[in-house]
Amino acid sequence: MERRDFFRLAGGSALLSGLSVAPWRRAKACTRVLWNSKGQAVIVGRTMDWPESTQPKLYALPAGLKRDGGKLGEARVVAQNPLVWQAKYGSLVAGAYDLGAVDGMNEKGLAGHLLYLNSADYGVRDPARPGLQAGLWLQYALDNAASVSEALALLKPVQIVMVEAHGFKTSLHLALEDASGDSAIIEYIGGKAVVHHGRQYTVMTNDPSYDEQLALLNKMEKAHKFTATTRDTLLPGNMNPVDRFQRAAFFSRFLPQPQNTRQAIASMFSIMANVSVPFGAPYKDFGTYNTEYRSVTDLTHRVYYFQLTTVPSVSWTPLAELNFAPGAPALMLNPDDVGLAGDVSGRYSWVTPPF
Repeated sequence: MERRDFFRLAGGSALLSGLSVAPWRRAKACTRVLWNSKGQAVIVGRTMDWPESTQPKLYALPAGLKRDGGKLGEARVVAQNPLVWQAKYGSLVAGAYDLGAVDGMNEKGLAGHLLYLNSADYGVRDPARPGLQAGLWLQYALDNAASVSEALALLKPVQIVMVEAHGFKTSLHLALEDASGDSAIIEYIGGKAVVHHGRQYTVMTNDPSYDEQLALLNKMEKAHKFTATTRDTLLPGNMNPVDRFQRAAFFSRFLPQPQNTRQAIASMFSIMANVSVPFGAPYKDFGTYNTEYRSVTDLTHRVYYFQLTTVPSVSWTPLAELNFAPGAPALMLNPDDVGLAGDVSGRYSWVTPPF
């Protein structure tokens, strides 16, 4: 199947309309947790949960690459006023279907993550605004911004455009964080961008909207007295986005002060394991949607850790070992290799940039 068959412009009624379950009960899964306290390295973890393989590959993309935000592979999906740019910074990203980045960090320590949000609504296309197909939303930020504030300013005039992948809409929201510990969550609700900007926004999952997630967390905290916790404190234990949001928020509060970076990375992996979806876990209307991979990003030291759940080891890539200078080759690493472990910066091979 060609790339153009994977994605197409999305329109009409909601993809998942007609289901009786609440929106957050039928949303796909993913979790992002930022650890920016206790004076240690700024570290963020992410799970990728999906009902099929996203065919993940890691790409080291140098500065200077030219991109067209109106294309998916060879297919033109934004006909009028597509956003075009040349990358100011190099980045290391995890791709999905070789059509866009869903996770990663740039050489300046800005990182980001695209997660599923069933209620996302980017609005009716306005040709007066530069159009950016949703699969390149994260890549545009990493290519051009060194901080969260800079990324938000660059994205403000841009219109995100809905497309489809494998029959599913690219209904997404974007989390950004930088080496200072700043954070932002960007959602499109009713066609309008809703931005939560501040260090306090550390956890993100899926539906409902972020405002509703925070309200539900506050209700849970009051009901179960999270400030007076014991091992018997009642916590939601299922795999839906609300339960994962509340569990991630709860356990991340108790992470101990790490003695070194190794402990800090291990601490974040422990949180991501707690909110991961086991193979075969039941999920109403969609069968199963297990965790495909976990990533942990050290924004302070610029190291990207990656664990495919079908591979027994964790591998990592120090960005300092890669060449992001304009004119340098793009590189790729397929993580689906049981022999990968430890520092894999020397295992990447030259590749034509996929997007």
